[in-house]
Amino acid sequence: MPISKSPNSSKKRLVKDYDNLPEEIIIRLKAEYPYGFANHLISYQNKEGKKVSALPYETEDIYYLIRMTVSEAQEIIEADDDYDDDGTLRDDFSLGEELDNVASDSDGDEEDQD
Repeated sequence: MPISKSPNSSKKRLVKDYDNLPEEIIIRLKAEYPYGFANHLISYQNKEGKKVSALPYETEDIYYLIRMTVSEAQEIIEADDDYDDDGTLRDDFSLGEELDNVASDSDGDEEDQD
């Protein structure tokens, strides 16, 4: 995955597929986009000159572009039990609790996760 400094900030820019994101980032995406991803996609030209759509997401250190099409964005939400039938994040979703679960799942786990 290409990593480069964003020209407008000191943050790294990381382009990734949704399926390759760490679980912590997926959980944070849900909190950032409680009504789904499809209406928040942006388009850009990749280095081969092809038009690509992606979901932008920023952490303190990294600016992510998460590659997905509108139909993929809809499929992700439809398949995710944290979203209801209308594509809205369930009221009982708790960012803190979900992050705690990820942290406890990875305790003692010595494998690198990419």
